[in-house]
Amino acid sequence: MPPRIALAPDPHGPGGRLQPLDDAGTPLGAPVHAADLAAAVAGYEAASHPRWVWATADSAYAPLLPDLPDRLARCHDLRLVEALLLSHEGRYGQPRSLGAAWARLHRLPVPADLPDSAGPDDQDSLFAPDRLQLPPATDPLAAVVAVHADQQRRIQAVTDPAPAAGRPTGTTGAGARARFRLLVAAESAGALAAAEMAHDGLPWRSDVHDRLLTDLLGPRPQIPGTQPKRLADLATELQQALGGRPFNPDSHTQVLRAFADQGVHLGSTRSWELRGIDHPAAALLIRYKELSRIHAAHGWAWQDAWARGGRFRPEYVVGGVVSGRWASRGGGALQIPRILRGAVVADPGWLLVVADAAQLEPRVLAALSQDTGMARSAAEGDLYAALAATAFQGDRDKAKLGLLGAMYGQTSGDIGPLLATLRRRFPTAMGYVEAAARTGEDGGVVSSRLGRVCPPPSADWQDAAEEADGAADAGARSARARGRFTRNFVIQASAADWALALLAALRRRLAGLAATPGDRPHLVFFQHDEVVVHTPADLADQVAAAVTEAAEEARALVFGDTPVRFPLTTAVVDCYADAK
Repeated sequence: MPPRIALAPDPHGPGGRLQPLDDAGTPLGAPVHAADLAAAVAGYEAASHPRWVWATADSAYAPLLPDLPDRLARCHDLRLVEALLLSHEGRYGQPRSLGAAWARLHRLPVPADLPDSAGPDDQDSLFAPDRLQLPPATDPLAAVVAVHADQQRRIQAVTDPAPAAGRPTGTTGAGARARFRLLVAAESAGALAAAEMAHDGLPWRSDVHDRLLTDLLGPRPQIPGTQPKRLADLATELQQALGGRPFNPDSHTQVLRAFADQGVHLGSTRSWELRGIDHPAAALLIRYKELSRIHAAHGWAWQDAWARGGRFRPEYVVGGVVSGRWASRGGGALQIPRILRGAVVADPGWLLVVADAAQLEPRVLAALSQDTGMARSAAEGDLYAALAATAFQGDRDKAKLGLLGAMYGQTSGDIGPLLATLRRRFPTAMGYVEAAARTGEDGGVVSSRLGRVCPPPSADWQDAAEEADGAADAGARSARARGRFTRNFVIQASAADWALALLAALRRRLAGLAATPGDRPHLVFFQHDEVVVHTPADLADQVAAAVTEAAEEARALVFGDTPVRFPLTTAVVDCYADAK
């Protein structure tokens, strides 16, 4: 059976065309039309588990999910891979659709990418063929085959882009290619998981959500667009506390003016600044902002739009952040307020297995840098406590503050002495992030463990650097900001590498636990370093074990032979709010 199969759905209807490929992307036979694409895909999948090659999982996989008896094991998502390759080749930000890749391959005008915007009611536009951006009369399957072959050729040419600034030194081109191929596979597996999570949905109890909102905000307003009673009352109390003159508490300018009229001069309305103000209106404004945010982002209008039929089905954007973290197209999937997590309740007879990585980014630094002292501290248990015992006389808070300062480039206040201690005790780890920072300050790029490359400096940054002789302070500030970005990128992007590998490994394990699709444990939520699995209650212990095994597999795949461990805090609960 062919190791790869290119797939292009028909523009309308249930059919599509398939073409077998070898691993280099060379066709192994003529295209075949399937009147029932889902049935044909299911047959190939059951026979050989090929790697499916398509323009995007959104356009090719998601429409098949309702009719597939089992989930597909592997894919090559051309759009995601194109973005990885473009960045690696120094062409960051260029359009990455199938049509754009096809146009570059044939030296044609490159179409701009369409916006990554969608809502719960515009699935037709999201999955429409014109999102592929192909020229009129272009054969979509031929384009998929040609672009895939070109990507395979470019992957074979991958080498380390920046060995000293984001990777262990001394690595070979073959090692770089192997890691990049792993990144391609993990990113594409993420596309499968994202489509499946959007299809399955996160269990959501609208009655519980409504009760939580009522407790926080008061009864749902009968007139759309009006404020709930608690918000309206808080707005009145806030106005009275600031002299009684009416103003809009949602207007930054009007709020600052109202405080200034009372002799309180604020630089902003950020909560951290308000907490330092000795005035009763400050606490009222903090509470108003908190409730207003919940009402706007996850209130009744959000419930009507996104939480239907007992499920919240957001649209995830794989690699939507430059570091490789995910984003979402509406719905606030990655920002469910803790206070509303009580609405996430497992179905009767099912449970939620919630797992998140403990102190992930510091552990990634220890594994990346291969600092033996820090690796010993990160071998197990509380990394900050271990660092404190080694270098900070048992003061865990100082250890945490110093290490976060090193990773995020903080130098102000009391951080300086803590960083000096870290440099003495863990010179290899500190040298690693400082080398990445210097590369950024010099205008260079850095990469993650698997080869995701950061964006180059912006044109404004370049202009500032060229003018630095005449404005040294401004140039230095710009360089330091770029250095802080690259310093953190090597860690955060490598953490995203690990999380993607975890997701792929866990997804594969879950597929082997169910006797029938209806009893299948399935991923329902993923956020940076946290996963949630919805599972039949009798499989919960096996799912928890699968999570632990997947984390260990991801550690070995991404970081190789390292003593650093990535422990997961796992809870088996009926309600998401009870997980932590």
